[in-house]
Amino acid sequence: MKRVVIAGVSGAIGGALATRLIERDSQTSVIGLCRDPEKAPEGLRSHERSAVLPWDAEDSGSPATVAEALGSLLAREEGIDGFIYAAGLLHGPDLFPEKRVEDLNAGSMARAFAVNATGFGVLTQALLPWLRHREFKRVVAISAKVGSITDNGFGGWYAYRSSKAALNMLVRNLSIELPRRCKPIACVSLHPGTTESALSEPFSQSLAKLKVHTAEETAANLLEVFEGLVEEDNGRFLSWDGSELPW
Repeated sequence: MKRVVIAGVSGAIGGALATRLIERDSQTSVIGLCRDPEKAPEGLRSHERSAVLPWDAEDSGSPATVAEALGSLLAREEGIDGFIYAAGLLHGPDLFPEKRVEDLNAGSMARAFAVNATGFGVLTQALLPWLRHREFKRVVAISAKVGSITDNGFGGWYAYRSSKAALNMLVRNLSIELPRRCKPIACVSLHPGTTESALSEPFSQSLAKLKVHTAEETAANLLEVFEGLVEEDNGRFLSWDGSELPW
């Protein structure tokens, strides 16, 4: 049976990814992570091939708690076949994308980095014992095209852009180290495309000119790329359609 861990299952993309994986493949089990398990899709919480564990990207002790809980569900030697980091933070009650440098706020920057970047790194660290088996593994961070340094021609969105660029660097670093310790493996960054979600809702007017996917469409696109990954894809930054993006 395939075993996949997905962080951020209470969000639109993470929830859709977990639900689609469970529904499309009777040989797949999903362990979902999110701050409040009650906010995960009901079908995921109640399914016999899934479990939802509490995890908070802003809590430094949370990864260890996840590892302890995972240990009671899955022996380390059984391992996991995939890890998808789908947590993300763009705006909130006291956080909104900056338009100019005067808008920078240290607290907002720290929160964005905790959720968008650091959470991925420390969760990968916690999951390392389950990635050491000899079968092929896929580790995917849901990044964003606006995190590309090369592609940035508009500026703004300091916290989000910077934290996603940091996430991409974590992926590149891990793509060098993980094959030495967990081969065979592919660690990649993946841009989901513009998606209807709570994250994008405040910008619906601006998005009217863009191609916007539903969360279900995005999940289908991302899983096609995810399941098609091979060892040679390790260290790449890919878009939802499988095309390569510049770092």
